[in-house]
Amino acid sequence: MDCMKELSLNILDLVQNSIKARASHVEIRLEETVETLSFAVIDDGCGMNEDMLNRVTDPFYTTRTTRQVGLGIPFVKMQAEMTGGYLNISSRPSALYKTRHGTVLKALFYKNHIDFTPPGDMVSTIMTLIQGNPTIHFVFFHTRPQGDVFLDTHQIQQVLGDIPLNQFEVLTWIHSDLQQQYAKQSNMI
Repeated sequence: MDCMKELSLNILDLVQNSIKARASHVEIRLEETVETLSFAVIDDGCGMNEDMLNRVTDPFYTTRTTRQVGLGIPFVKMQAEMTGGYLNISSRPSALYKTRHGTVLKALFYKNHIDFTPPGDMVSTIMTLIQGNPTIHFVFFHTRPQGDVFLDTHQIQQVLGDIPLNQFEVLTWIHSDLQQQYAKQSNMI
């Protein structure tokens, strides 16, 4: 089974699930140590009932009508388990919980394993999400031994007022800011 070559592409796919679930707030958290990389996608979407939650890691289960398989979550589960890690999903469906509903997906990978998939280009992933979904509140936090990288679109929107986040100049600034945070932290080694 050929998997995505970098985790950033898996994360992009998982966040698209959050967007389809009508999330207005999505957190993407990565935490790297010397030995591990973990990530979480946390949303306030409609959540999943118990039946869907039990089936969502099955590659032959999907809510899509365009194909008979759903490979995003099963791929991440497989990639994590191939390194000795895991995937955990918890969810509170909005049908049962009027507040504090949504889904939390967490995965852990061991970096020293031959099957470890590197994080990849998280800047491009975040940029793609903001450009296509400028009204969603994204929080991105990447904790690394070299230092942290952080972005909160709500904070940026407060400064911009009515200027949309997907305006070219705004996207250029966000891209530059993220690149500088990664470069600054890498230079501290």
